[in-house]
Amino acid sequence: MKSAWSDSDAKDYVARYAQQGVNEDLALRVYTSRLLGRDPALVLHGGGNTSVKTTVTDALGDAHEVLCVKGSGWDMGDIEPAGLPAVRLAPLRRLRDLDALSDEEMVNQQRIALLDSTAPNPSVETLLHAFLPHKFVDHTHANAVLSLVDQENSRDLHEEVYGGEMAFIDWVMPGFDLARVMADAYDRAPQVKGAILDKHGIFTFGDTAREAYERMIDMVSRAEARIARTNGRARPALRNTPEPALAAAAPVLRGAVAESLGGGAWRRMVMEFRGGDSVRAYVDRPDLAEIAGRGVVTPDHIIRTKNTPLVLPPADSDAGWSADTVRRAVADYADRYREYFARQTGRRITPKAMLDAMPRIVLAPGLGLFALGKSKKDARVAADVAEATMAVISDAEAFGRYAALPEDELFCMEYWSLEQAKLGKAVEKPLQRQIAAITGGAGTIGAATAKLLAANGAEVAVLDRDGDAARRTAAEIGGAAIGLECDVTDAASVQAAFHAVVAEFGGLDILVSNAGAAWQGKIGEVDAETLRQSFELNFFGHQAAAQAAIAIMLAQGTGGALLFNASKQAINPGPEFGPYGLPKAATLFLSRQYAVDYGPQGIRSNAVNADRIRSGILTDGMIASRSKARGLSEADYMGGNLLGLEVTADDVAEAFLHQALALKTTGGVTTVDGGNIAAALR
Repeated sequence: MKSAWSDSDAKDYVARYAQQGVNEDLALRVYTSRLLGRDPALVLHGGGNTSVKTTVTDALGDAHEVLCVKGSGWDMGDIEPAGLPAVRLAPLRRLRDLDALSDEEMVNQQRIALLDSTAPNPSVETLLHAFLPHKFVDHTHANAVLSLVDQENSRDLHEEVYGGEMAFIDWVMPGFDLARVMADAYDRAPQVKGAILDKHGIFTFGDTAREAYERMIDMVSRAEARIARTNGRARPALRNTPEPALAAAAPVLRGAVAESLGGGAWRRMVMEFRGGDSVRAYVDRPDLAEIAGRGVVTPDHIIRTKNTPLVLPPADSDAGWSADTVRRAVADYADRYREYFARQTGRRITPKAMLDAMPRIVLAPGLGLFALGKSKKDARVAADVAEATMAVISDAEAFGRYAALPEDELFCMEYWSLEQAKLGKAVEKPLQRQIAAITGGAGTIGAATAKLLAANGAEVAVLDRDGDAARRTAAEIGGAAIGLECDVTDAASVQAAFHAVVAEFGGLDILVSNAGAAWQGKIGEVDAETLRQSFELNFFGHQAAAQAAIAIMLAQGTGGALLFNASKQAINPGPEFGPYGLPKAATLFLSRQYAVDYGPQGIRSNAVNADRIRSGILTDGMIASRSKARGLSEADYMGGNLLGLEVTADDVAEAFLHQALALKTTGGVTTVDGGNIAAALR
């Protein structure tokens, strides 16, 4: 591992933050915190913490000696000064004299000591930083260090690698007790440059930001060097197992981990798949089930991945795992988790509310790993942690035997209120945990719908014949949204796009079948080819997308929603608009056929009947043409409804959102036209 320190970058940080009134100490603390946080071999997704002791002046002009320490909710990779709230040092240091301090009172005392009452909670390891005399203190969960200390002979390995340069701390729960143990260890050996925490991570100290940071790099590098001197044990090679189709495996697994909430509602998960060579080498180990079942590499990871992953049995055939096999494996995992919870809570006086029993990591031999979360972001975090876990365990096994903490210690961490607080308690949005695909998604109506569904929590895939436009729309949405090229009149294109949705998110819950285009002409005079082209897009395109979606939804077994853009023309044909209206009428009844055929599987099918929406279909030229056909001015044509209002793409998007949320409505039509009695259903 190499130091990334740059004198010029450090000066830039000092100069930049000075303009914001931030002193040099804190500016350099931000700089080296980011250096640590941006290296996934050191820190992952909010893990680790850093601090600096400095002096700040309050609003009254009084100077205070403070500890600026990482605050809850901040990630070291992009931390700002606000993410290192200042707490008064004097009252924190006095706490060391106490014989005991509850977690709740520790948090209370830390908040009392804050200079800014609106600041985030200081780290649960704030007292450890405070009790040490050093100006800068760094803490990470470095992979190489974990491979060293996640061994049964970790103390011997520590002595071999570090001698007396680093203190060795046996496992202690973070908080007041660990802070006192660390401070006592330093008092006994003030020459140490840091400490190695068994089954936990590493701390380094320094009088300057650079010294503390480069000590971290040096000590982690020593662990890496020791790992490199393996005992010659061969790494497992990839097996010649036929790879099951990801598109077939993911929806079945996603359905198996979903939990019914009754009334057609489900608690679903979003997935992230990883199948690179290092992952395959790990999941294809012959000892996978045994080694993966030993526990997490550091307790800090348990809230992201649970203590153990679900390991699927070998695939039933070259095609992958049968639905029964996957569901049985998930059910067995959930049963074991409930037994673990009952076993641990039976030993404790304070009652605990059980978290859900579903796995967060699923290892599939011959295929790769699936990570699960309430959002794509959470699933990615879990996958990153899982890959780091694989690296740590593989390295640990290369020169020893991987060993984790006992179950009861890990249970304490999993159900520790201060650890759970890291995940936050934000109320989930209405469509969170659901995956939506929108065809014609780069068009006016499609883009408005994709943006609204994403704003309500859905993970969205924007599908459009113009792939570049689809990707631009996805970029505008942000988050985990993806844009894919999809021509709904081309079977291979449809299959590829829906497989890509499954590969990205794990399945599909909502299809907004929106792609379409308008052809005009008197029905008795239009040529057959024009009519066929319109049917290919405006009817068969909807059928192709719906068939692809249905296959995924049936594999999941958790219902779903098919939402069709049927248009007012399906009900109230306009003059010289038959080539467009005829296939749209067929699409309206297509939506009802899906409602009839798949209602028993919990799949809802509804249509939106929209009229006169400025879009890629109803262009300025089309508006002029349709106005002329009806003998109206353009203004009267666009506002020719009972409300006298022009209807927009956003109004249509609201209708699709309503249908996505209406769990007990199917076979329905939602009219979005400002009031047009001629188009009303009779």
